[in-house]
Amino acid sequence: MSKRQQVNLVLRRSALTVALGMCFTGPVLAQSASGNVFGQAAAGSTVLVESPETGFRREVTVSSDGTFRLTALQPGTYRVTVRGADGQTTVRERVVVNAGVGTSVDFAAPAGGGTTTTEGNTLDTVRVRGVRAVNPIDVSSTESVTILTAEQIARIPVPRDTTSVALLAPGTVRGDAAFGNLASFGGSSVAENQYFVNGFNITNSFRSLNFSQVPFEAIAEQQVKTGGYGAEFGRSLGGVVSQTTKRGTNDFHAGGNVFWSPSDLRADRRDVYLRNGTLREDNSHDEAGNYSAAVWAGGALVKDRLFAYGLVQYNHSDAETWGSILSSSNTSQKSKSPTYLLKLDWNINDSNLLEFTTFSDKRDIETAVYRNRPGVIERGALIGTNYGESGGDNYVLRYTGYFTDDLTLSALYGHGKYSRSQRLRTANGVDVRYGGDLSQPATGCPVIVDARPAARRAATGTYSSQCNITGGSIDREDSGDTRDQFRVDGDWTIGDHSIGFGLDIDNYESIAGTSIEGGRTWRYSTLSNGTDVVREQIVNQGATVKVKQRALYVEDNWHVTDNFIAYIGGRWDTFENLNGFGETYVKVSNQFGPRLGFTWDVNGDSTFKVYGNAGRYALPLTPSVAVRGASASLFTRQQFTFTGVDPVTGAPIGIVPRAGSTGRLTYINGEFGEAKNPATIATNNLEPMYQDEYILGFQKAISQNINLGARGIFRDLKTAIDDNCDYAAVLEAAGFDANFQRNGRTAELPNSGFPYCRMFNPGQDATVLTDFFGDGVLESTTVPGDRLSPKAKRTYKALELFMDGTWEKFFVQASYTWAQSKGNTEGGVKSDIGQADTSVTQDFDYKELTVDTYGFLPNDRRHSLKVFGNYEFSDEWSMGANLLVQSGRPINCFGVLQLPNGSLHPYGASFMRCNNQPRPRGTSGRLPWTTTLDWNVAYRPAFVKGLQFKMDVFNLLNTQKVTSVSEIAEDGATGTALETYLMPTSYQAPRQVRFMVQYDF
Repeated sequence: MSKRQQVNLVLRRSALTVALGMCFTGPVLAQSASGNVFGQAAAGSTVLVESPETGFRREVTVSSDGTFRLTALQPGTYRVTVRGADGQTTVRERVVVNAGVGTSVDFAAPAGGGTTTTEGNTLDTVRVRGVRAVNPIDVSSTESVTILTAEQIARIPVPRDTTSVALLAPGTVRGDAAFGNLASFGGSSVAENQYFVNGFNITNSFRSLNFSQVPFEAIAEQQVKTGGYGAEFGRSLGGVVSQTTKRGTNDFHAGGNVFWSPSDLRADRRDVYLRNGTLREDNSHDEAGNYSAAVWAGGALVKDRLFAYGLVQYNHSDAETWGSILSSSNTSQKSKSPTYLLKLDWNINDSNLLEFTTFSDKRDIETAVYRNRPGVIERGALIGTNYGESGGDNYVLRYTGYFTDDLTLSALYGHGKYSRSQRLRTANGVDVRYGGDLSQPATGCPVIVDARPAARRAATGTYSSQCNITGGSIDREDSGDTRDQFRVDGDWTIGDHSIGFGLDIDNYESIAGTSIEGGRTWRYSTLSNGTDVVREQIVNQGATVKVKQRALYVEDNWHVTDNFIAYIGGRWDTFENLNGFGETYVKVSNQFGPRLGFTWDVNGDSTFKVYGNAGRYALPLTPSVAVRGASASLFTRQQFTFTGVDPVTGAPIGIVPRAGSTGRLTYINGEFGEAKNPATIATNNLEPMYQDEYILGFQKAISQNINLGARGIFRDLKTAIDDNCDYAAVLEAAGFDANFQRNGRTAELPNSGFPYCRMFNPGQDATVLTDFFGDGVLESTTVPGDRLSPKAKRTYKALELFMDGTWEKFFVQASYTWAQSKGNTEGGVKSDIGQADTSVTQDFDYKELTVDTYGFLPNDRRHSLKVFGNYEFSDEWSMGANLLVQSGRPINCFGVLQLPNGSLHPYGASFMRCNNQPRPRGTSGRLPWTTTLDWNVAYRPAFVKGLQFKMDVFNLLNTQKVTSVSEIAEDGATGTALETYLMPTSYQAPRQVRFMVQYDF
């Protein structure tokens, strides 16, 4: 092969790398809202990058070692020109820059002088049609990231939401249905991810179980970082999802589309049966349908200088849910979401850019609740309507300055608001609200739970409320969150070093609180002697809480040789949590997170890459912890006998407190409605939740059309944060006897300086401040870690194999992941019982709860096979498919713990025990394998350019395997076996058809 042929082969392979749309990121890209171009050319040459779309120009000089790098480029298509000292030029057309991607463009001197023009993003033998294949070999990267462009997403049969697109990436699995539509990354809980739009954090940090939703049609690209991300990213142990939005160019574009999923073409959801064959849910009457419509336009307000892109989208969905056979109600729900996005870009000059993004994702949900006679399926009279709000408005201003060839700075300020408001209205027009005052619980009818055995219910009738609307708690009417984020990012090239540095300030405030509708829950159960009893539970909470976060980072990509890049980075995070009185109760300063990595271009031609990285990642406490744990809250229980039941409200009549401890009014967890001393809420030596991660992998080009790759991943949770409620351990360590006495004085509990539950690091010695006698004097006590709980453990091991290919009319990605998630805690939440109290699960509340808890965790999906792609039959017709085959997660058996005195532990059915025998975590079987095949077909008539029709069919085979079950096997109050154990709580979504018509020009 001649030298010229070798150069051409390198250029062709480099072009394939650039052309492919799902890839591994390059370094130092300012929250991945921008990309860069780098490469090699003759030393002293001038490299000019121009955007025909926007008129942007930037010019740099090639360094003495023959390398160049242009950073912080807006995503788009560029022309790259190199001009030598002798005036000879080489031009590369159609160089695509994706957000978060380092695009390699290497130049060779043209033979014979003059000008040479090539296409940097196409090959002579490959026709790139806007849809590009996946995971090219980017030898500048040490991160693991998947990028999907809007064109790719449009051709793949995938639901139009952020999570569904993220689940296409290797190493991601769908989280438990109890938390909504969220993904688990690399074995972490669904509460450990971060989400960004144009560099702005849109994670709803109150519990980290939600995020703002950009109107889907406005998304240009979505990155999914599953591990190994650099020091600019933090506050995540799971993954990072980063989206960039569409923007205006010199060419005017406009269009609109309509998506429609008719209820009549949705398959029936499976009915739910108990293990004995008894019908529990009849879903044959359920209906669900939705539609969305969008219009958009983008172009230049001032050519080459000022650009705008705007979109307005309306989403509407309807759902009829008839629910449980035993339920006293069923619902009809409507959701309305008028959303918008506006993106403005001002090229002040070639050295200064200004961007402004604003979008809204407000959503109103109206749920009408109707009476239903338990045991039958019918729609009776209207009980009331539940009005919920979510989402809000977001504003992002970003500046980018190119100060020299080697120094780039960017600054971002973002402000976001998110509503979580809720109110109810009865059928006769009476509003039911909760205002956040602990002494004034929510109004309305109480919640009724009849947990008696089926035979008992059959003899007396099921106790239920005829006027309760929600069946649970309601949020305070003014619930919502506010975020103010400011960050500065820099990129400075010094010789062989590309230095990134930055400051990230993220302050978050939450107004939050809940109260049980009607003020209380009445729970009926039957004792072993056949006596019916009822338990009253009251839970009221409300506060305005804050979390202040600050981080500094610095990182260096060192080009050790032409083929080897070493990465070293460090991040210093400070987390400060404030309670409802503005007092700091947890502060962690300058938590160090080192990051190391390397990438080796083995052959020197971007055809074979070996890479690896190691890093430490920390996670702050969510603001939700302070609402109950550090602010005033009320939680009481008391058990009664009764003589009758009100036929309308379901509340007991003629109640008398039971004899013994269960009949006394008990304040649970020390929540007695008074403020807590902030100095006593957490251990003085509290560390943030953090884990270490190690990745080693390779990618190899088998041909110009196919890449293969593999990577091994190991994650190890080093420290967790949770709460512990074993006050007896604190008293013992402080020298109190079994009667809680010391030197003739009895400890006074609870009091504001002696909380029952405290934030701690499981397994580590806990140094706490305590007011033992209620006299305001705080004593320091160190409790041995093994007295409170074992060390928190969670490891994730995975091997990912992936193949990516592109041909003239066909692209495909396939990946297989073998993964193992093992430990004694899932992390932020607790999927096996659906507990969404981020960072304060029941896992470590008492040492007894930690027995036999080590095993395979809820996100342990051992095998995952993913294949998706698209084939173009002609210029008019194409077909896409998306296949997911996945193994089931482990099942547990939760039961009660009988104490030595014969009574039951007050935590009820929360122990890894059944029939008074140990049942270690994950040893009660596994859920079945699931297979989901989605399919679509698109038609683009040649006689009307820009017109397109498409039909997507999700779950084409209508396989509805069980995806979660009830894992609570015994009644928490009595210990009797529950017939609902292993009852399905979710299935695969039934087959659904979606139609689209779109026209753009």
